[in-house]
Amino acid sequence: MATGSLARSHSMEPDIRLEDYLDDKLQSTADFENLDSLIASVEVQRSQLQTQLDDAVRELEDVRRAAQDRRGGLSQSIAEFHTLQQSIDARLKIVANSAAPDEAIQRLEGPMRQLHKVELAYQYVSLLQDVENMRLEARSHLPHSPKAALEPYSRLKQLGARLRALQGPADGAATHLVEHVEATTETLWKEMKNIMSQEMDAVLKKRNWPHEVDVSSEMDSEWFQCFEKLVDLQVPEVLYSESAVTLLPFEAMAKPFAQWFRFQFMGSNTTSTPQAFGTFCIPQFISLVDKWEGFFRENVGHILFSRFRDTSVGEMSIYVDPACALITAMLPVMREKIDMVIQEGLKNPQFLSSLMIQIMNLDDELRSRFNYDGGNQEQGWAGLASEVLNKHFDVWLKAEKEFALERFRAILNSADARNIDYDYSTPGKMKPTYGAVRVTDLLRTITSQYERVRRFTHKLRFLIDIQLEILDQYHDRLKDSLDAYYTITSTIGRTLHGVTRDQLAALEGTGAFETLCKVLGSSDHIVATLKDWSNEEFFITLWEELQTRARRNSGQETLAGGMSHEAVKDRISSAVGSDKDTGILFDETIAAYSFRRKTAEEFLVSALIDSHQKAFRPYLGKPQWTTISSDVNIDASQLAITPELDEPLKILKRNLTFLASALSTAVYRRIWRIALEKLQDMLWGDVLLRQNFTTLGAAQLVRDLQAIFSLVDRHIPDGSLMMSTLQDGAQLLNLPVASGGEGVTLQQASDRIFTDNTEAKKTLAELGLESLTPANARKILQRRVEYSE
Repeated sequence: MATGSLARSHSMEPDIRLEDYLDDKLQSTADFENLDSLIASVEVQRSQLQTQLDDAVRELEDVRRAAQDRRGGLSQSIAEFHTLQQSIDARLKIVANSAAPDEAIQRLEGPMRQLHKVELAYQYVSLLQDVENMRLEARSHLPHSPKAALEPYSRLKQLGARLRALQGPADGAATHLVEHVEATTETLWKEMKNIMSQEMDAVLKKRNWPHEVDVSSEMDSEWFQCFEKLVDLQVPEVLYSESAVTLLPFEAMAKPFAQWFRFQFMGSNTTSTPQAFGTFCIPQFISLVDKWEGFFRENVGHILFSRFRDTSVGEMSIYVDPACALITAMLPVMREKIDMVIQEGLKNPQFLSSLMIQIMNLDDELRSRFNYDGGNQEQGWAGLASEVLNKHFDVWLKAEKEFALERFRAILNSADARNIDYDYSTPGKMKPTYGAVRVTDLLRTITSQYERVRRFTHKLRFLIDIQLEILDQYHDRLKDSLDAYYTITSTIGRTLHGVTRDQLAALEGTGAFETLCKVLGSSDHIVATLKDWSNEEFFITLWEELQTRARRNSGQETLAGGMSHEAVKDRISSAVGSDKDTGILFDETIAAYSFRRKTAEEFLVSALIDSHQKAFRPYLGKPQWTTISSDVNIDASQLAITPELDEPLKILKRNLTFLASALSTAVYRRIWRIALEKLQDMLWGDVLLRQNFTTLGAAQLVRDLQAIFSLVDRHIPDGSLMMSTLQDGAQLLNLPVASGGEGVTLQQASDRIFTDNTEAKKTLAELGLESLTPANARKILQRRVEYSE
């Protein structure tokens, strides 16, 4: 209803498009004549539009019905899905609550395991068959073609290495299989070497080697071929081995030599005794190698060169030098001999000490004479001695330490150990005691014993446990000597500990000087020796290796030989492990001995001063400085020396002479500078500025001082300059009362010096007394009796 009403209202409205159409077609009255045809055309168009509208209505109805059908089908599918889901959930609950699947799995586990075992057994047997086939293939090529035999052998060895590598991730599975493959490989290699060696043995037997072979003869072609086969067989082993390998042809050719060696030195004859090892065994071993060296180099040197020269082992003497290859083949029997004699050495420490030296000498002989490197081109051959020390180092160290300490105690207890060796060095050099010289000689001998040891740990243990131990004990002895001296000479020491008459008598005269010079010279000798050693190649290398290890292992508790970082620092140097390029191997020891040297020097200065004070005491109390003379111009050089000065001069001369024979020039002058300055202070204060002097008294003082200065200058060139102030003071004091010429008189000097400081300095400069101050000059002038008058 609403639709029809809307259509009517719409039809009643004018249609603009219709109006436009009629206006276009009926523009004039003539156009009405074609009205019928126009109406017919419109009818045709209306009919077409109606047809299109009917088709569209039908298609719309079809689409609506199809959409309705699809909605109905989708709803049905959704309903069927929910039904199926519910059915599946129900069945899953049933299955979850059922034991049937587990039972089925359990029933299948047994057959599956059996099937896995069968497969594994099949693979196991197949692998074993492959191993056996490779073994048989390798043997089939021997002895005619060792190179061909190496191919299956190499595959077998690679298989063993691969199985061993896979065993780790597999938690050690198939142990028997891996061991079987490795054992088969090792057995095969032994069989291959035995087969080839038997061929070489036959060749050697045919030629009655070595009895009927001259050292200057040449090997024949069959011998060459057999030698080459053995080398070819061994090339892979040599190239890939991490340790030295004995070349098979040399091993075969060395068998007669080894038999002879065992008969001569490992039997029951006299040359087999342990004591004959150094006198017979080692020389004969060297002689054997030396005898056949030329034969092997001339005949097979080119073969080794061609096989190994351009390989990774081309620079190793044991593979390219026939003499070194022979040594390698002979070393096993020498090791057997050493093992035998070492057992005797373990029972006899003294024999062990000499035995190790003999073994080291053998090692050095093989290295230097034959350039033997043991297969280690970079570091060289460790030597037979290193092999022994790796097993018995602690025993050897203990024995060497006991011998060294025994020798050290014998040195200290010798009759002349405490005596100064005045012939040790030229005049002007420090003189140590005989004991100090022998101790350093002992330490040098110890160094020669262990400097050939190869392992760093062994060297460090030898240094610390023996050498530094001896140095520490000798240091303690010097310290005890100084402590004893201090106890005797100091008031506190005498009060607390007491002192005997013999002890006091020992320090009388030059006794105190000698006691202190012994400590001073010995300490200086040890310090100088250790500094010299620190510049030697052996100790420099040892220090650098210690620093490298300390820096690399800074986070670890132990540094070397079970010793901690702090323990090594305390014994050697506080610079151990530091990044600074400072320190030497004997830092701590040198510091300790330097302190003893300094203390002894200080005690010596005090003793020298005390000696002078006691000697000059009567002279200081001499009252005859005011004797009056009628002569106003007295020549001091014509006067006799004061009698009270005779004894001080003797003592002064004695002290100068003794110390000059025991001390170096530098130390001598340093000590006497202090002592003479103290003597100057004593004469200045107790004589020059305390006593009153007449003209004769002043001249007498000048004469006495001239005697002292002359004595000092005879022993110390220009030594009197150390007392220049006293000398100038005496000259000022000795100014004449009246001048016979152009000289300054006492009165003139007094007037000018007492004027003011400027005039006083000017006057002193004119007199050449510039070491005096105006104040001191006035004090000196006031000591003249004539001035007070």
